[in-house]
Amino acid sequence: MAETHTQSAAARLAAVEERIAHACKFAGRGRDEVTLVAISKTHDEASIARLIEAGQRVFGENRVQETQAKWPALRERYSRVELHLVGTLQSNKAEDAVALFDCIHSLDRPSLVKALGKAMDKTGRQVPCFIQVDIGEEEQKGGCAIAEVPGLLEQARGADIPVVGLMCVPPLGIEPAPFFALLDKLARDNGLEGRSMGMSGDYETAIMLGATHVRVGTALFGARD
Repeated sequence: MAETHTQSAAARLAAVEERIAHACKFAGRGRDEVTLVAISKTHDEASIARLIEAGQRVFGENRVQETQAKWPALRERYSRVELHLVGTLQSNKAEDAVALFDCIHSLDRPSLVKALGKAMDKTGRQVPCFIQVDIGEEEQKGGCAIAEVPGLLEQARGADIPVVGLMCVPPLGIEPAPFFALLDKLARDNGLEGRSMGMSGDYETAIMLGATHVRVGTALFGARD
């Protein structure tokens, strides 16, 4: 049974990698320009381990507490793994996040800038961050308003936070391409290289429109219960 699981994890990873490579080629980009972040939130250690053993090295989690519970053992067993925080971060968890993660995709407000800057100074870790943009102007989602991106970026740089790009989650049920194109323009206008955009259903479109990090869960782990 374990061998079957490992093979299916490897097959899913190979299929996603093939689609990423094809999208990169079609867009005239190198495969090394796109980082595949496997979204492992809610998945157990065994499922994650199978994907690591199949060759995946970058993983994304939504919650600090869940990451603290399951990743120490995995990181002890597999040393060359990167962890990215892709979910909303509470300011009171900033120090834990800086200690745990290699990249944070959800910097979205001045209070979090202050908390992360303080945490990075205290721990001596400069963790790369993406500013999350509320690209569809949806009140229920996290993210900085489009008009506030330059100001938040200036605040983050003033706090010595290494901002590497912008991140977005387009509205559900709407063609995502215009939102990806807008994030790409915002990143260019603000002199940022990174674009964290695209998930299981639309990562090829995101790559065509400049994504540097795609966040893929279902296509790699299968559907959640």
